[in-house]
Amino acid sequence: MISKSLLLPEPASPAHICPFDQACSYLEAAAKELNLNQGLLEILSHPRKVVTVSIPVKLDDGEIQVLAGHRVQHSDVLGPYKGGIRYHPAVTLREVSALAMLMTWKCALLGIPYGGAKGGIPIDPKRYSVGELERISRRYISELIKDIGPSVDIPAPDMGTSAREMAWMMDTYSVNVGHAVPGVVTGKPLSIGGSLGREMATGRGVMIIVREALAEQGKSLVGVRVAIQGFGNVGSAAAELLYEAGAKIIAVSTGAGGVFSDIGLDIPQLKVYAAENRKSIMGFPESVPISNADLLTLPCDVLIPAALENQITEENVNQVQAQIVAEAANGPVTLEANLALEARGVTVLPDILANAGGVVVSYLEWVQGISYVFWDEERVNREMEHLMVHAYHRVIHQSKVRQISLRLAAYTLGVGRVAQALTDRGLYP
Repeated sequence: MISKSLLLPEPASPAHICPFDQACSYLEAAAKELNLNQGLLEILSHPRKVVTVSIPVKLDDGEIQVLAGHRVQHSDVLGPYKGGIRYHPAVTLREVSALAMLMTWKCALLGIPYGGAKGGIPIDPKRYSVGELERISRRYISELIKDIGPSVDIPAPDMGTSAREMAWMMDTYSVNVGHAVPGVVTGKPLSIGGSLGREMATGRGVMIIVREALAEQGKSLVGVRVAIQGFGNVGSAAAELLYEAGAKIIAVSTGAGGVFSDIGLDIPQLKVYAAENRKSIMGFPESVPISNADLLTLPCDVLIPAALENQITEENVNQVQAQIVAEAANGPVTLEANLALEARGVTVLPDILANAGGVVVSYLEWVQGISYVFWDEERVNREMEHLMVHAYHRVIHQSKVRQISLRLAAYTLGVGRVAQALTDRGLYP
């Protein structure tokens, strides 16, 4: 059992599904399977550093607002910390801590020499002007200036942030140290050291893992019925690539709702429609409206939750009809729902595997940035696919050898690699 000495606020309500407690539950299950000793489990269950900074910002109307910014660094046993920065009203220290821990296992599973980190500011970026967001981003990263760096901690975009924010953060860091440092963040614009292939990376990784899972069942992507919750960067990229591979995308959704077509949606036209309608997909021709809740329960071969955490829960898991659930979001399936799906024989492709394409290409961008040698998109995609496919087959092998679920197999590989490195390095002092 993991001790609760970590100084993080408790959830507001006992009924709330706490992402940090859920992450610890997965860690405990992996530790039990690996027979790790209690001391190692305690070390792995606690982030190495938790930083909360004050971000005073002058708004366009002259008002001063003070925001809180978090950065949690879980482990650097395998290499520098790595993880996104999200701007979202629901950001909490516990959520960020959970995501930092998951990033540690994800990097270890993929064989990437990184540890996990995550950052965030609890704001709705839509409520701020571009100038205000720039001032927030620059002040936030300047407050973390001693805690980040290309060999220390490399932030990246996440929910509510993009290449634009990364450019501001890279510039702020570079100005403070006196020279350009392209390796300090990833997910940057191409003009300042970003990588080709980064924008589609997470969605491409989802497509690859779904393709491999279908191949394991003797199937191909051609004609497979897919429903995707979330049509942001990840969901839209996955939809486009799956569509190009011959899959039939029967439904997609955004926060405002979704669209459904039994004969399949024209994804290229849907992307054009969304771009012309301020990212709204409602009213798309030859489709009918569908709610996010109903999308999750559609009869389909593959369900891809690509939005927020805790979307498939005890309340709706029995209505899920998909044979494969690919977690493109972080933690979209709760612990209890995951157990129910596994008991029914549903293949759950865990988030630390299914959505790892983004961190893989972030790693490749970092490699290019610190070497000042940049690759074409074909090489980036080839290198990423190699790592993703290799990780998938390692998970499948581990699952079969140990007779455990794919999720537990993925965690035993990730946790096991970090635990071994920690054992080999020893405890200082």
